[in-house]
Amino acid sequence: MSVDNLDYDSIWCDETVRDILTRQHQDSISVQNSIADLRQNLMTNPCPAELRGLVWKLLLGVYQTSWEDYAGLLKDGPTALAGNIKNDTFRTFSTDTKFTGNVTEDMLIRMLNAFVRVNDALISAVENNSRATIVRNHLNFHRIESLTYVQGMNVLAGPFLLALSEVEAFYGFSTFIFKWCPLYVQPTMRGVHCGLRLLDICLRALDPTLYGYLRGKNMSANTYAFASVMTFSACTPPLSELLQLWDYMFARGRHMNVLFIIAQLALIRTELLQSPSPINLLRVLPPLRAKAIINLTNSLCKNLSPELHDKLARHAYDEEISNELGIQTTTDSNYTEQDDTTTDLPAFMVDAIDNVMI
Repeated sequence: MSVDNLDYDSIWCDETVRDILTRQHQDSISVQNSIADLRQNLMTNPCPAELRGLVWKLLLGVYQTSWEDYAGLLKDGPTALAGNIKNDTFRTFSTDTKFTGNVTEDMLIRMLNAFVRVNDALISAVENNSRATIVRNHLNFHRIESLTYVQGMNVLAGPFLLALSEVEAFYGFSTFIFKWCPLYVQPTMRGVHCGLRLLDICLRALDPTLYGYLRGKNMSANTYAFASVMTFSACTPPLSELLQLWDYMFARGRHMNVLFIIAQLALIRTELLQSPSPINLLRVLPPLRAKAIINLTNSLCKNLSPELHDKLARHAYDEEISNELGIQTTTDSNYTEQDDTTTDLPAFMVDAIDNVMI
């Protein structure tokens, strides 16, 4: 059976997720056990669309929101970065009718300006009773200098506004940025460059043939995957499939996005290896196929070394990883497209691809 024409929101074992969410809890330990069970369940089953907002809040650790505090962040009007925000928001998922029918540009502008207000409080370290300071203290964050609004954050914010109310989306998005990937939104996008370097390293470890072929064509991850890394794959449609990938990513870890991209390469591996100009196939990645990508990602995780997995898990918030990745990776400069590259796909990837194609 093809995996392309199925509504996974409706057919993937949603009752197990519902059962976990309706458990009664007596203490914090039982709550954490249920969240752990929820994470485990979402590694192989989808999140029902109508429960996605609640699930995302639980997985992100967003347990407290306040409309009053959110409104307080907006009362002073636009921030100094409002112009930059406005230049980006109008094109956010503009071709997705479900998104444009449910999320307005004004919602995006408000939420991103509120985020800037909170970040200004972090940078200035003003200890007063301002709304920004109150909200800041509610967020679980890594203190990173020079964190700001950067182009592409509008795309990261969009899915939160589709899955959650505006106030909940603000808290979820802010937690995601401050706690999960603060290095991705520095002006230098240090975390994004770390992610790209790790993508190359992971691809070399998991599929050296494809890695060598692409490098032989002067193609590194920076050539074809910058937008996918920067936006956690939100730059590739359809949005409905992205939401399912994010369900899995929030359950297992933000670093899964690097492996999502490798999984997408694996799904078109034959075409890439047979193409004299593979860059033409990667200028725009094929539409997302959540189930196929998740199945492959599960296999990729099992074949990743613990050390490399640890670097992936930490690179978006731990500056030590970017320092460690300053060493240049090696490439096979003698690799040519005439080499036999079509019969040595790693066995674990063969099995995974076979499973998603039936």
